Amino acid sequence: MTVDKLQEAVARNEEILIKFDRESDYRRLTGFSAKIIAAIAITFSLFQLYTATFGVLDAMIQRSVHVAFGLCLIFLLYPARSSWPRDRIHPVDIVFAVLGAAAPMYIVVFYRELVLRAGTVTTLDYVVGLIAVLLVLDAARRVVGWPMVTIASLFILYALFGRYIPGQLAHRGVDLPSLVQHLFYTTEGIFGIPIGVSSTFIFLFILFGAYLEKTGMGQFFIDLANAVAGWAAGGPAKVAVLSSGLMGTVSGSSVANVVGTGSFTIPMMKSLGYKPEFAGAVEATASTGGQLMPPIMGAAAFLMAEFTQIPYVRIIGAAVIPAVLYYFGVWTGVHLEAKRLGLRGLNRDELPKIKNILLERGHLFLPLIAIVYLLVTGYTPMKAALYAIVLSIACAMLRKNTRISFADIMKGLEQGARGALGVIAATACAGIIIGVVTQTGLGLKMGTTLVGLAKGNLFLTLFFTMITSLILGMGVPTTANYVITSTIAAPALLMMNVPVLAAHMFAFYFGIIADVTPPVALAAFAGAGIAKANPLRTGINASKLAVAAFLVPYIFVYNPALLLIDVHAAEIIQIAVTSITGIIGVGSGVAGFLLTHESWPERIIFFVGGILLVTPGLRTDLVGAVLLLAGYLIQRQKLSRGRNIQAAESK
Repeated sequence: MTVDKLQEAVARNEEILIKFDRESDYRRLTGFSAKIIAAIAITFSLFQLYTATFGVLDAMIQRSVHVAFGLCLIFLLYPARSSWPRDRIHPVDIVFAVLGAAAPMYIVVFYRELVLRAGTVTTLDYVVGLIAVLLVLDAARRVVGWPMVTIASLFILYALFGRYIPGQLAHRGVDLPSLVQHLFYTTEGIFGIPIGVSSTFIFLFILFGAYLEKTGMGQFFIDLANAVAGWAAGGPAKVAVLSSGLMGTVSGSSVANVVGTGSFTIPMMKSLGYKPEFAGAVEATASTGGQLMPPIMGAAAFLMAEFTQIPYVRIIGAAVIPAVLYYFGVWTGVHLEAKRLGLRGLNRDELPKIKNILLERGHLFLPLIAIVYLLVTGYTPMKAALYAIVLSIACAMLRKNTRISFADIMKGLEQGARGALGVIAATACAGIIIGVVTQTGLGLKMGTTLVGLAKGNLFLTLFFTMITSLILGMGVPTTANYVITSTIAAPALLMMNVPVLAAHMFAFYFGIIADVTPPVALAAFAGAGIAKANPLRTGINASKLAVAAFLVPYIFVYNPALLLIDVHAAEIIQIAVTSITGIIGVGSGVAGFLLTHESWPERIIFFVGGILLVTPGLRTDLVGAVLLLAGYLIQRQKLSRGRNIQAAESK
């Protein structure tokens, strides 16, 4: 590829990223303005590193400073209107940035007075709090988009006018001063658990990811995936699955992951013979699943640990088997499509050697190994991330080809702060929703309503929860989506005696899968943009490849052993074997191919047999196994007949 074409491809991928990922649609500044923003961002990261090293401040102070930095940078980097220029800062945005920093810092400056008059709101308190709530909504609009702001605004209206709502969802109503006091001056609203987690664990893990990117971890993952799977049938597609899964462990954005690895894998898949819609779907599905893959997962996993009071190391342990099943399902779909189209892999001579890659850059794995070790041995996620950041810089210095300069270290601090802005906007806005829920009791009301609608049937309750999560996930970041669904939908599952971890993981899964589920499938649409494919068809293909993700949550609710809850080794093996076999059956039914092309009756046999195998229970397992065996025998006979016909024709 020539330099001009390479630059053109980079520019086009950046346009796609900006189009589908609002967090990437920020001002590209130069000169003095860029230096000011870099200084603020670096100071922000240094503040987070300081508190992680020497101890977190009082909850309200820590979170207020965190939000002050976040709002200031958001208003400076993200214009109020899309038509405003991107090469300079508009005066209105400077005013908003000053207000965004000042409003949360009001709590820090007058902290003692606010504590002494807790529950009493002065006129000045009320004005500052109201401005802050409006600023949080506007910041979310700029970075996250209208869907999130619309949901939060509806919750505010519900709080103010709930007394006029008929039926079970009615409440006694909340006046505006009381609502502002609850949302801004307590740890139940904007400064609640979501922003608390953002100001401690999440920021450091984002900073860790920024340094891994600086050391060339992304290219390392792609090269390693090429060496492992590039030669296999449909090699580039399997490379996409592996590399995106690996990148997803350190990247919290599905869309950014699609553009990052997809710019390499999607053209390779197309050149091999995959249709553009399928190539884009493979990358989208693989990239989205990265948030399900331990050890880092998405930011929502940290929130889950806080909401459920289950240690983070326990969360990532429970996520291992479901994540493996997810990627096995995607891999199966890719493999069967390659076999169906007769696609081959790349020539081994064209691929890098595993030995050479590990010798040259294998040391980059050390921070990831270290962070798992630290978490397992009892370190808090914050301390584990802090030590991993230091280790990632130290490991990069071991070899010349990965060494980073002092300027790169400073740039990493800046990028880490910038990368956290989307999470800050989403978690602060989600805090408004949680504040309304805690003040009005909406969570219990919605849970009761969902259970009533399902008439006490667990499957229907799960189905309604799934639909709720998918709808809320249309354009809403995973973090915010999980906050909403865990607050509103998860209580319904808890009423049905579903274990806490399984209920929250169920909401978490479908919030993530919304990124590849039409009609609004941002990750799939980004993949379609790179592949120059039809977005809706790409989304449909992505949903087919992600079929395991639609099944696995139901499995672990009906059989929590999949999440390692009250489980024995033999039970894990049994569940793994039946689930993997079932996913192969379902994948075959969706692809329409196993050993040879399948007729519709064969596809139904494989699909139903696969569903029965992934559904826990001896009887369903036996019936599913019989159906899959029958389908396999039909396929063998069909393949043998086809070979005999070909042999006869050749004679």
